[in-house]
Amino acid sequence: MTLTQALRTIGMLAAAALIATAVGIKPVTVYAMGTDNPPPSDDGKKKKGGNVVDEQEQKQADAKFLRGYRAAREMILAGDYKGGIGAMHALGRDEHPDVANYIGYSYRRMGDYEDAKIWYEKALAADPNHVRTWSYYGMWQMEQGNRLKALDDLRKVKLICGNDTCEEFRQLKAVIDGKASY
Repeated sequence: MTLTQALRTIGMLAAAALIATAVGIKPVTVYAMGTDNPPPSDDGKKKKGGNVVDEQEQKQADAKFLRGYRAAREMILAGDYKGGIGAMHALGRDEHPDVANYIGYSYRRMGDYEDAKIWYEKALAADPNHVRTWSYYGMWQMEQGNRLKALDDLRKVKLICGNDTCEEFRQLKAVIDGKASY
């Protein structure tokens, strides 16, 4: 093997290692649009006085969060946006991406686009790969007349989903193509 061939081989191995590292940085969990089962976030209450909180206590807290979240989400989906926002805030987990996303969605549906943007951005700060928020934010972009930004958000949704068949992609694409409004 010549020096040129050896350097070429080393270069290809290094490039392959970089690609493998970049792809394996963080696995993405995709939840269906409108899920009523968001994972509980770490709200900083997993430890108490230096001891790990009892597993049963944590399960009860998670179950309480899910019950409250589902009830708030149902209010929002039924069109009670103000009540749903209040119920989401009452959960005490505004930083949770699903909570922030639905608060943003509610503000958007009420026509308060500035507050909607703030809450979508909070959801994405909590989880930059929150596919539902990217889809809703793309719809927000279309409502603002920002088709190019909506197309950019559609590309992000496709990248996160890994395909163009997930619900979030299909719904945003339909809005962009003028086949649906949301």
